[in-house]
This record gives sequence, C-alpha cells and structure tokens, in this order.
Amino acid sequence: MARSAGLARFYQQKLVFKPCDPPKLPPGAPVVKTECARLKVPLDYRKPKGRQAEIALLRVPARGGDRIGSLVLNPGGPGFPGTTHAALTAAIWAKSPITERFDLVGFDPRGVGGSKPALDCYTDAQRDHGAKLSSTPAGLDDWTERETRRLVEQCAARSGGRQVIAHVGTRDVARDMDVLRQALGDAKLSFAGTSYGTRLGAVYAEMFPRNVRALVLDGAMDPLAGTYERRIQQATGLQRSFERMAASCATRPDCPLGTDPKRATQAFQRLVRPLIDKPARTSDGRGLTFEQAVEGMTAAMYGPAAWPAAIAGMAELKAGKGDTLQKLRDGYHERGADGHYSGSLEATLVINCLDEERHTPEQETAMNWAWFKAAPFTDHGRTIKQARDGCEHWPVKPTLGYPYATNIKGLPGTLTVSVTNDPITPHQGGVNLAKALGGGLLTVEGDQHGALLAGNACVGKVVAKYLIDLEVPAAGTRCKL
Repeated sequence: MARSAGLARFYQQKLVFKPCDPPKLPPGAPVVKTECARLKVPLDYRKPKGRQAEIALLRVPARGGDRIGSLVLNPGGPGFPGTTHAALTAAIWAKSPITERFDLVGFDPRGVGGSKPALDCYTDAQRDHGAKLSSTPAGLDDWTERETRRLVEQCAARSGGRQVIAHVGTRDVARDMDVLRQALGDAKLSFAGTSYGTRLGAVYAEMFPRNVRALVLDGAMDPLAGTYERRIQQATGLQRSFERMAASCATRPDCPLGTDPKRATQAFQRLVRPLIDKPARTSDGRGLTFEQAVEGMTAAMYGPAAWPAAIAGMAELKAGKGDTLQKLRDGYHERGADGHYSGSLEATLVINCLDEERHTPEQETAMNWAWFKAAPFTDHGRTIKQARDGCEHWPVKPTLGYPYATNIKGLPGTLTVSVTNDPITPHQGGVNLAKALGGGLLTVEGDQHGALLAGNACVGKVVAKYLIDLEVPAAGTRCKL
C-alpha cells in the first residue's frame, strides 16, 4: 500500500527522539524519562505529495534491557492528547513488567494537542460564555442553521482551512498510526487505547489486520451501535452513575439530595433549574449556569473518586454558591487558572463531525428527547423546539461508517477490557467489541470509566500477560476494582 499510493517516503522516515520535559503529572507521581519527536504524514492520503501534517510524539523508553518494542497509546476523547497520557501511564505503571519490556509511545492525533495543524473553533471568551460543543442536551440555546454554517467557517479559519477539518477522522488517524508503527521500527503494532481509543484500535484492526501484534481496548465503544443508540446508552450509564452516587449520599443526614435516593433526580432538578434564569454566584464573577452545573455533575459521574466533590458542590449550591461545580466543569473543559482552554473538546467536536452519523433536525431533536428520558438528571424541563446537528454543513460526508470492525480476516488475538458499571461506555459494548474482533474479554467489576489506569493488580497482571506473552485470558476471566 505504501509504495503503490506514493507513501513510501512517509513510511521510510527516521524519527529523531530528543530528551524533553515531561508533562505536569499529579503530585507524588514517579519521575519518568521522556523523549519527544515529530512524525510527518500527508494531510490527505489520496494526495501524498500535497500538504503535510506533523504528529507530536512522546516516548518513555523501556526500563529493562529485554525490549519487545513500542506500545502505542491513546487516551480517548477523541480530542485528548496522547503525549501527556503516555507520561501519566508510565508513572502509574512504573513497577509494571510492561514498562520494563516496552517503550511507551503517546501521540497527539492529527488536529490534537501539539500536532500541527491543530483544531481550534472558539476563543476563550466564547468558551466562557457557553460556546456550543454539542446539541446534547438541547432546548435552552440550540444551534440555528446560520450558526452551524458559521461553525464550519470559524473552525476552518482557526484551524488552517477546510482541508484540515475534512481530514481528521478516525480512518485518517489509523493510517497515521500505521506510518508511526513503521517509523518506530516495529513490524507489527502493539496498542493500548481507552474509550475512543478503542474505536481507533478497532478501525486500525479493520484496515491493517496483518500489521497487528496486540490490541488492548479498555472502556470499549460499541462498533455495532450508531450515533443515536450509543448516545442514549451513554445517557443511561450516566443516570445509573448519578443514582449510585445519590444512594451513597443518602446514607448521610446532611445529603443535599435528601435521604431518599428515589427522589434524588427531582431534588437535583430543583437545585439546578433555577440557574437557567439566574446563575449562581462564583468567586471569579463568571457565575454558574444551568448547563455548566450539569456539565460539572456529568464530569463527576466518570468514577466514584469524584462523587464527594459533586456532593460538596450540590451542598454549596444550596447555599447559593457555584464554585465547586464550576471547578468540576472547568476541569472537564480543561480551563486553566489563566482562563485559557485547551483545544481538546473543540477537537472532539470536529473529529466527531467526521466519525458520527449526520442527523437531520428531526433526528437530532428525537435523540435529545430520548437523552432526557434516559438521563433525567440533565433535563432542564423546557420544551425542545428544534435541535440541530452542529455538523450539518460540514464540507465532507462522515468517513467512519457503522457498523465498523466486523468480519475482519487475519487478525491475531485481541484483549477487550470492560467495566461492568462503566457510565460512559456500557459493558455490553465491550462484549460486542470482543465478539466482533474474535478476541478475549476481561470483565472488571466496578463503577468507573475504564480500568487500565486504576492501579488494580488483577487487571495489571492480565494485561501484562497478554502484551508480553500474547496470552489471551480464558473466557469468563474477571477482576474487581
């Protein structure tokens, strides 16, 4: 493929890794040795002599001498950078046999993080004032047709042109990953992806099955579910997580949602719906809107570790202040103390325009009604007049296709890791992905999104055995967080 399509010069490039400062890691994390490089790829694989993109890379060299190769990582999003993720993973796996035998390599997918060109749709001021990143949930400030046309213009103008926003889908990134595999000197790819990273890994398996050595897919996106079905699955998982959080809160007499978990959703609605007309005060003067309060709560539903902050935020909101929920929301949006936003969620928006199914206003409105039915804690109680798909005027059609990664021939054994009560990617999606790939499934009992970075000894042992010895776990293998 490389030579017939005029891509040989990309596949034959030599990477030059140089020492670089590691990204900022959580306090107490082990120090990791990091090296950085940049990979050149064609922006449009059909025109390899045309414009190029540069992919930012970060490598943490293997700790031991008996090196197997590189383990390429993706953290999800789809707009989150893999360079930071590689350093964090290396710190969490500091004593794992995986970091002894593999170089950990993170890359910022095209359009993301330190890669160039980088996707950018809004100013920081627009982000502070509720710039739209999705139609879900709809009904308060929906996109108009004029705004969806302007979104294309603004994203293109701030990101380097229409050609850029037309070539950032998962299939392009999978092609980049194959160029990266070759440039790293690996005959076959070893890969570990979480959340959206499971979609990327599965699509790579579909496109380059004979180039796969090992795939670990954690917190799986269901390859059989289209956009509508997957988003409603996600809403259902978020509501389930909210209800488990409310049940844990209800054991305390001072729970801001009350002591009856069955009435927790209504109690939360009473707390946040007044913010539609009057935002809660915050220390920095920005105020906390209804949408921001729900986003802060949603961010806390990714795992039980954030539930105490969510409960504290609701107690604070009862007293008329919104700082804690605003902090949760700002963390989800990656807003720094200086007011600058990372481009991760904007990149996610643009990449999803290439990956997700394109909806008519009628389809988008129906999906949002179904979202509120599945996740009533997010429901504002107002009428949805007409929701629009922000991607409706995108310059190219979606490029992923559903279902994907099915009926693949020549693929070696893979490992899907799926948490039973994952609020973002339901367990059944992991079951479906493992079956579609004909690979192994590790079921993990727990309440959080993904398990690879949980520091769990059982999960670590199974994953290391697979990556190092290519030993797929027996059917029915389980761990508990």
